[in-house]
Amino acid sequence: MFSVIIQNETYQVEKNDGFFQVEGKKLTWDIQWLGDGKIHLIKGNESMEAELIDWDRETKSMRIRLGHQTAKVQLKDRFDLLLEKMGMSAIGSGAPKDIKAPMPGLILDLKVKSGDEVKKGDVVLILEAMKMENIIKAPGDGTVKEVKVSLKQSVEKNQVLIQF
Repeated sequence: MFSVIIQNETYQVEKNDGFFQVEGKKLTWDIQWLGDGKIHLIKGNESMEAELIDWDRETKSMRIRLGHQTAKVQLKDRFDLLLEKMGMSAIGSGAPKDIKAPMPGLILDLKVKSGDEVKKGDVVLILEAMKMENIIKAPGDGTVKEVKVSLKQSVEKNQVLIQF
């Protein structure tokens, strides 16, 4: 499952047996790729052309032209949705938000302390859960405001671990 945001409206999309379902309804459009970022769509008796204007890989967003209108489309795959649910949104601007525990566990290692500068993707701590080590990384560039946990501390799901 993934999420598609078009002009601030969110739609849940699933791919099943070679077709797409949007909000639980089978998409019955005939879609043909024309090349060079252009698509021909047929919905019922209506024929349309769509064109990709630009694509931003980092934010997984694009602008498309459908007929004479343009729309901003943002895609979120299951990993983006999971990160968002855990409070660690991968798509965002500015400084990272608080890092919360994605599951109950034990703090095995702390890689940062208050005042440390981190870059997106830097390892900030290691959380042991179900006998597995989970590497928790910084969701963006920023400065650690406060580390709310200590070594060998047990934590609960959604507990704030690090504040930025």
